[in-house]
Amino acid sequence: MKQYVNVMLVLSLAFIFSCDAGQQQQTDESPLEIDNSLTEEEIENGILTPEVLWKFNRIGSAHLSPDANTVVFTMTKYSVEENTGLTHIYSISTEGGEPQQLTSGESSCHSPQWIQDGKSIAYLSADTSGTQLWVMDADGANKEIRSQIEGGINYFSVVPYGEKILYCKDVKMNDTPIDKYPDLPEANVHIATDLMYRHWNHWDDGTRSHIFVAEFGEDLIETGKDILEGENYDAPLSPYFDYSDIAWSPDAKKIAYVCKKLNGVEYSVSTNSDVYLYDCESGNTENLSAPNPGYDLHPVFSNDGSKLAWEQMKQPRYESDRARLVVYDFETGTLTSHTEKFDESVSSINWSDDDKKIYFISGTEATYQVFRISLDSGLITQLTQGPHNYSGLELEGETMLAHKTAMDMAKELFMLNKEGSAKQLTEVNKHIYDHIEMGNVRKEWVETTDGKQMLVWEILPPGFDETKTYPAILYCQGGPQSAVSQFFSYRWNFQIMAANGYVVIAPNRRGLPTFGSEWNEQISGDYPGQNMKDYFSAVDAFKTKDYIDEDNIGAVGASYGGFSVYWLAGHHDGRFSAFISHCGMFNLESMYNATEEYWFVNKDLGGAYWKKNNPVAQRTYAQSPHKFVDKWDTPIMMITGEYDFRIPYTESVQAFNAARLNDVPAKLLVFPEESHFVLQPQNAILWQREFKAWLDKWLKDSE
Repeated sequence: MKQYVNVMLVLSLAFIFSCDAGQQQQTDESPLEIDNSLTEEEIENGILTPEVLWKFNRIGSAHLSPDANTVVFTMTKYSVEENTGLTHIYSISTEGGEPQQLTSGESSCHSPQWIQDGKSIAYLSADTSGTQLWVMDADGANKEIRSQIEGGINYFSVVPYGEKILYCKDVKMNDTPIDKYPDLPEANVHIATDLMYRHWNHWDDGTRSHIFVAEFGEDLIETGKDILEGENYDAPLSPYFDYSDIAWSPDAKKIAYVCKKLNGVEYSVSTNSDVYLYDCESGNTENLSAPNPGYDLHPVFSNDGSKLAWEQMKQPRYESDRARLVVYDFETGTLTSHTEKFDESVSSINWSDDDKKIYFISGTEATYQVFRISLDSGLITQLTQGPHNYSGLELEGETMLAHKTAMDMAKELFMLNKEGSAKQLTEVNKHIYDHIEMGNVRKEWVETTDGKQMLVWEILPPGFDETKTYPAILYCQGGPQSAVSQFFSYRWNFQIMAANGYVVIAPNRRGLPTFGSEWNEQISGDYPGQNMKDYFSAVDAFKTKDYIDEDNIGAVGASYGGFSVYWLAGHHDGRFSAFISHCGMFNLESMYNATEEYWFVNKDLGGAYWKKNNPVAQRTYAQSPHKFVDKWDTPIMMITGEYDFRIPYTESVQAFNAARLNDVPAKLLVFPEESHFVLQPQNAILWQREFKAWLDKWLKDSE
């Protein structure tokens, strides 16, 4: 199975590891012991540290039982000593109480799904043949392997009444160099004749993710029908492989799935994915979204099967366009957009029981809330309020389940009623919150240079004393179109930054969603423009506060935030005393030539640098950070991973070399086995220690 980065889980950064069960019947013997209790020293210090962060229990997928009385969910625990993690399956009553652990042992168990009307749970775990399907009773008893599919499977979905199953596995579609030269088995080379030879963090190995259909009974599943047989495409889409892009119809006669049926250069410049409908009886496939030139994603059948809803982006080659709610009517063959006048994106689509309403999640003012739309009237109602993010919404009857995060709370499960009233269901990190003080989060509006209001989050150190002065950090968001919302990150964690003794300034500058499409779209083609002025507006407003040491302010960021740091380094006019850039774009010309998803750079940079008659592109490249290194005068640290193919590690190497050749104090961290994200526990802790040490060295000059 290929190792891909799932970016939709990026902002939480939890991943799954699997070990071999080594047997046909899974047992619960010899579990890996993971002690995530706090030490006496950690309790005494009472603040969040990198070591404490890796003792958090991390909730993953969660699903309501058909009777809405029980939730099954996954939780991952990490061992820093073993430098690995272990995921297992738990259940909890929707009335609350203590979770019951259903699986254990040294094999991770994940992707649980209720089957047999809630009497059993199907899930994935590993045996000697790879990741396979297992089934257990609802209480965790009678675990039994139910598939023996060559190479293992990556995903499965059993139909509601449980007689059919679809699953995804990697299928070899293209020859590799070893296939061409079998007499050279130890040769190690990548050969490319077209684009998309690498993506995010993996080289093309000649395989594609395909969807298979099989009967689901008492016999072991050994093979199924490939519904994309002979098609050299991934379903779901690479690199996210988001399995919400696949859906059974209620009668199990059809499968809706998302695919981008393009290759090479065409694939690299296009966002034109489509929703396809596969007929299990005839074997025919129909494209339901062919007229739309942009993304079509995440199809969901109505309960009666007469309609199909999905998310649609209308602008071609723009991955951050507003996602509209569209509904396809099978009887009339018409497609209707229901949120044209709603100026935010829609996600987590759920039909009401009577199919007359749809519940969804959308952003507003740097938070993510639950909404409801009446399909008849078009009336949209916001059901939840407050400084938090909801995600992973799921309905069963009158009951709603969702994940909830805030800047001071990692992901927990909450139950909601149809009017948005919420009750916390899990407290999987109470052992940490009882002993660790989180910094207060405050919200402030700052006027920008063009007279608009910008929301800025301020995260204060634990035990904050307004009569004292503190160094500060300007946080520069990545994306670039990704809101500085109420997320809880396991890398860019505001609470750790604050616990290190810094006031964190986190602006929702131009180019971020949840403030309308105009605010979000402004950044495309204007990287060095208004959003950089927004950063200056934020830091200038906050440095006048008596408790902020205006002589000791740093700027940090990753990806586009890393680009921002590089650009600010050449234009900041003495505002900052230290910089940290993680996987940032430094030389926009080399970035353009070395990245892989060209729809992104064509939209956001304006196009290729060699297009001399393109004024947008030429303006962008003229302001590339590498052209202003002669103005760098402030210590700067660069961090990167060698498996980052979106912004290749050579961008950070160029920046470091340029800094040192200009006699600017600099430090370079290169993680050979990490990508755009640092995911391994020990690497992540080292990252945090170096992050703190660099800022402390240059911003705490009195210590």
